[in-house]
Amino acid sequence: MALPAQSTPAALPARGAARPPRTIALVGIDGSGKTTQARALAAGLLAAGHPAAYRQNAGGRHWFGRIAVLLGRADAEDLFGRRGTLAVESALRWLAIARTLLRRALRREIAVMDRYAVCQFASLRAHGARPSAERFARLAYRLFPRPDVTFFLAVDPEVAQERVERRGYDHESIEYLQAATDAYLSLPEYPRFVVIDANGTPEQVLKALRTEIGLDQA
Repeated sequence: MALPAQSTPAALPARGAARPPRTIALVGIDGSGKTTQARALAAGLLAAGHPAAYRQNAGGRHWFGRIAVLLGRADAEDLFGRRGTLAVESALRWLAIARTLLRRALRREIAVMDRYAVCQFASLRAHGARPSAERFARLAYRLFPRPDVTFFLAVDPEVAQERVERRGYDHESIEYLQAATDAYLSLPEYPRFVVIDANGTPEQVLKALRTEIGLDQA
């Protein structure tokens, strides 16, 4: 996957600074390593003396998928229908982000976010939702501030599928992973993303993230 030129590294806020803590969002398709890298980045920030915390903003699709299987259905969409699943996912992610931002405000922490609002917009596009569904989602999510930096973990669909299969509890087709990639690339927010090549080892990806926020030297 060809990656655009990287942006200027995002400097961390000085300890004790008066402005609110930085928000860092990691986004990308399933299998890009969002959860692994968000946890590792938050741990690295803490080790460096910054008040950071890992925060997950999942939409519950995998959880509902497991419930669907227990009920004899193929997946969440088979249980709720496509429109119903997207509506539930949008609502749950909204609540998760609201909780994350409230915790950030109360604890004045650097919130390292595993997914953010743009993930829902990409999900709607990848699943073929009507444009009106995305317009409604954007209206609801506009209450949330844009993260100080959004890292897009760019990964080839074949690599992502292999990682998903290795997890052993779900499955994604190459066709959907490509559609999800195209969805992210089509978002109006994409030009503001800091693109990270996520095809490498977890250590290589983490090194790139740490360099971007100034924890490591390039």
